[in-house]
Amino acid sequence: MKRRRSRHDEMLAAIAGGEADVDALAARFGVSASTIRRDLNALSARRAIARTYGGAILAPAHETSLHARTAQHRAAKAAIAHAALGLVGEGETVILDGGSTVEAFGRLLAGRSLRVVTTNLPLIPVLAGAPGMELVVLGGTVRPISVSTVGPMAEAALRGVTAARVFMGADGVVPGRGVCEATMEQVALKSLMMRQAREVVVLADASKLGREEQPFWADLPPGWTLVTDAPEAACAPFAAEGARVIRAG
Repeated sequence: MKRRRSRHDEMLAAIAGGEADVDALAARFGVSASTIRRDLNALSARRAIARTYGGAILAPAHETSLHARTAQHRAAKAAIAHAALGLVGEGETVILDGGSTVEAFGRLLAGRSLRVVTTNLPLIPVLAGAPGMELVVLGGTVRPISVSTVGPMAEAALRGVTAARVFMGADGVVPGRGVCEATMEQVALKSLMMRQAREVVVLADASKLGREEQPFWADLPPGWTLVTDAPEAACAPFAAEGARVIRAG
């Protein structure tokens, strides 16, 4: 199963690069054309691609703007943010991802003695100049829809940083699969954030658990932490795979 999922991710990258013909994909991955067609049908069912005659194209990813997401699940995000505060030690270096839930968490850090490294642009006026705070902003290409930075410049700066932990958001979190986002650039940066931190913490409200609408994925490391408002039954699959689960509220 994991091998097929890995091939699916590599196929999405190949399709994004313009390699969309069934025969070409079969040759690239060393499998039969019928296997590729089954893979494409599976990706189409996930709405990651749209089938074309003889191949496929990437389906346009639906992504909600940060402004719209900030207005959704406000109480849940506030509860998650407060629950995650206990994971932060004074004097630590922490990485903050983009997204509305991480933004809610970051706003609670003002006044703490910390070094915060972030791509989350709405947090700049909140944390810049806060007592005891050293704020490091990762430059790069600004994504207006998420109001965060991505790309090679952000990644290059991040490679020079190590942190106690990273606090990440996601469009979806799936057991055994990881976190998904709308673009390869977001996933590349998230993966690097996880490599640069000793502990990975995902902040996700109940609506994100099991959600796999976006086509690009980042694996989560062993022993990662999930902070969520979801009921115990929804959290059980994550705990079963070794994640530490902190239930807000």
